[in-house]
Order: sequence, then structure tokens, then C-alpha cells
Amino acid sequence: MSESLLSSLSHDPGREAVRVGDHVLRREELVSAAAVVAERVAGRGAVAVHGSATIETIVAVTGALLAGTPVVPVPQDVGDAELAHILGNSGADMWLCAPGSDLDPDLERYEVDLATRGDFAAAEPPMSATALIVYTSGTTGAPKGVRLSRAAIAASIDGLVDAWQWSSDDKLVHGLPLFHVHGLVLGVIGALRVGSPLVHTVRPTPQAYAAAAGSLYFGVPTVWSRVCGDRNAAQALSSARLLVSGSAPLPVPVFGQLADLTGKAPVERYGMTETVITLSTRFDGERRPGWVGLPIREVQTRIRASDGGLAAHDGESLGELELSGPTLFDEYLGNPAATAKVTTGDGWFRTGDIAAIDAGGFHRIVGRESVDMIKSGGYRIGAGEIEHALLSQTGVLEAAVVGVPDDDLGQRIVAYVVGDVPDPDLLVQSVAESLSAHKRPREVRVVAELPRNAMGKVQKKLLLSEG
Repeated sequence: MSESLLSSLSHDPGREAVRVGDHVLRREELVSAAAVVAERVAGRGAVAVHGSATIETIVAVTGALLAGTPVVPVPQDVGDAELAHILGNSGADMWLCAPGSDLDPDLERYEVDLATRGDFAAAEPPMSATALIVYTSGTTGAPKGVRLSRAAIAASIDGLVDAWQWSSDDKLVHGLPLFHVHGLVLGVIGALRVGSPLVHTVRPTPQAYAAAAGSLYFGVPTVWSRVCGDRNAAQALSSARLLVSGSAPLPVPVFGQLADLTGKAPVERYGMTETVITLSTRFDGERRPGWVGLPIREVQTRIRASDGGLAAHDGESLGELELSGPTLFDEYLGNPAATAKVTTGDGWFRTGDIAAIDAGGFHRIVGRESVDMIKSGGYRIGAGEIEHALLSQTGVLEAAVVGVPDDDLGQRIVAYVVGDVPDPDLLVQSVAESLSAHKRPREVRVVAELPRNAMGKVQKKLLLSEG
């Protein structure tokens, strides 16, 4: 594909580029509005963009990318301490689309005006240049600034073009946040690179998804679960070409319900801020519940066993997933020690995720080494396997399994479940029968909801803090 990151914007200027709620911009309008932003930010070290779900956010990001100025996406619900760290660490010297007066009033601001038009003429920045500085969730300390090059982003998008047969004939629909890889990189930059018109629904409701009449949909598991809860909305998606799920594992029951209601088995993919998207099931290939498919083009994978050797690709052996390829980040900004910690001696990236790979190259992600690999009674147990077993039980809508410190077992398996569960002991028994006795939860806690972040991922460290 073209070396220009936003290659589609130079073609078919009258075609619709983006629609956010009731606001629509054709390609020529988007380029012209973004050119005004590009003039203002050109030459700056970095600019912070408030990641609210607005068309102004998309214009701001597009303008900065045209100028070759790194974009620092800021979560729309950012707290004061996190904001101070992001702005200070990134060196951002301008706010774009910053609402209110309480978000660092000392920083220069620029509000996007959709009515203004300009013409920014500059050479395309080199693909090695930094496109985004995206901050991690900070679950193990202060958020780290992940420096992603234009080349890494392009390589991931192009790999998904191949895997999904994604083209300018698609209409992409999603309602995901615009400050992270899923919603911003795939959902905005991806659409502008491929040339598929983007419809952002502001909020990812089943009704909005159904009304959008798209061919390609992005969602997180919570979105797809809610779509399955609205039969009419789900059936309206039967005309779509591809339903993509990511950012967290899609529960097997939701996979089955979505396939039954829409006639389309969903495509699952895997990635993280530091790698963009690296694994996916393919449009023309097998879609296996609980598995995230094959490496995209030019990406290589391996799993490192607990003894330091490479684990077998037999579908059962577990180890830490390591990745190599052109989609990898450049560094954690200003943190060489953290960068070195996740980089192997031969230059591969250590994901911190535990995975299995079968003989055909299909990947199953068990979870994070830090919270999803439980060591209980001398066994290494993947929390994801237990969660899938729990979700197959009648009445269980959501499940999260953690290992709580235990003087006797090392870690005690505790399950948090949402749903209609009159007798939690029956769930314990069902896991012992369907898996192994040592994998059974020692305790099941029924809760009203699980703590999740903006991307729908369960915040297990909050559950662990409860003990």
C-alpha cells in the first residue's frame, strides 16, 4: 500500500470520509479542515488531543498527522494526576479539542473550527517518524508513553487489509473511544488509510450499530454482548460482511449467540498498545471460539516456557507470547529501563501475555502473566480457561477469575461472576467436572458488575485488592 499514511485522502475528494453522529465530512472537507490544524501544529514536538468522540477530534488528529507532529491522545475521563504525567512526560506543548478550563489552563489551546478551510503544503513525513505517543493504563505504576511510528501503524493496518480483505468498498462502523489503539488507530487512521468511509456512532449502542448499515463493524466484548441482548439489532447486522471483536477475550457463549443471530461468526484479533494488532482470524479462514487466529503478514510469534526454553506449538503448552515484526513500538518515551525489560536479547517483544499456539499456528491467549496465570497447589493454571468454563453455565453472564494469596496453596482461585446464580457451589462443582479438580474455584463471589476500563477490559487488580 502507499507510503502515505493517510493514502486514501488524496483520492475521490467528493466521497464521504467520516460521520460522527450527525456531523459529516467529505474527504476534501476533512483535508481542508485538517490543513488549518496542520498549519498551527507544524514544527511542534507533540500535541495533546482530547479523545472525545467528536468529529473535531478526528480533524485534529488528521491535521497533526499531515504535519508530522506526534499526537498524544488523552482519555476523555482523565484524572488530574494522570493528565499531569501525560503532558509532562510527552512534552506536549499545545492542547487540541480540550474542553473546559480545568485541563492545564497554562497550556496553549487550539479549538478546531469545522467551518474553516485551508491548504497545507508540506512533504510527507518519513514513515519512521513518530505518529502517536499512546499512554498505557498504568496498572503497574505511572502510565508509560508508547512511541508508535507511522511505519508500525501502517504495517498493522496493511496486515489487516490482507487478513480481513478490508477495502475502500467497506463502510466501517464503531462507537469506540478515540484515545486508544482499537478506536483511534484501527477505527480512524485505518479507515483513512484504506479509504473505507467511517461511521462513528458516538456511543456503541445496539440500536446505533443496527441503524448504521455498515459492512465492517468493530466492537469490544461488552458491545457484542449487548448486541446479542437486542435480537432486532443483532439481526440487522446480518447484512454486514465482517464483525470484529477485540480489546478483551470474547466469551465463547457470546461468540455463539452472535453467530446464531447474525449468521456471521465474529472475527477475533489480538494486539496491544506496544504492538498495534498482530494476530487475527481471517475473513477466508477458520473462526474458532476462544482463539485469536494467526499472525498477520510479516509478524512472527513464539512462546517462552517458564523454564526459559521455547514451548511446543501443540495447542496446550503455555508460555509468554513473544513477537517480532514491523508493527512494534519504538520505545517507552524517556524510560529506557522499561523498554529494555520488555525486549529480548534478539530484539523480540515480550508481551506479558500467556498463550498457547497449535500446530497450525492458531493462538489462544490465556491472559496476563501478572494476574491471569495462577500458581495454586503446585499447578500453573490459566484464569481464562476457568472463565470460559464458568460462562458456559446457565445464568452466568460475566466471569473473572483471580488468584488470591493463600498460605497453604500459594494462590487460591476465586471467581467473580455476574448473573443469576442461586447456588455458587454448583459452579465450583461444574468446573471440577469439566476441567480438573485442581482448577476449580475455591470461592465464587456473585457481584452486580465487574470493574472495567474504557475499552471493556476487566480490571483484575481491583478485584485482587479486595482480597
